[in-house]
Amino acid sequence: MDSISKRRIALAGGGAALLALTAMPSTSADIQILTHEVTDTAPRKFKAAVNLGIMAVSVLYTWTAKRGGR
Repeated sequence: MDSISKRRIALAGGGAALLALTAMPSTSADIQILTHEVTDTAPRKFKAAVNLGIMAVSVLYTWTAKRGGR
C-alpha cells in the first residue's frame, strides 16, 4: 500500500466516525437546585449551560435573597 491509499483509508475512517457521532442521540444533564421560598415571587437565580457536542449540561440554582423593607 502506498501512502496515498493509506491516507484515503484514514480519511474515510474519520468521516465514518464523524457520521456515527452525529447519528447518536446527544446526552444531556439538566440539574435544578431550587432553594427559594415558595412565597418568593422573584427569586434570585444562577443559570449555566455547557454543550460539548457529545454531551450537554444545564444547571439552574435559585435562592431567596434578603430584601430591605421586608
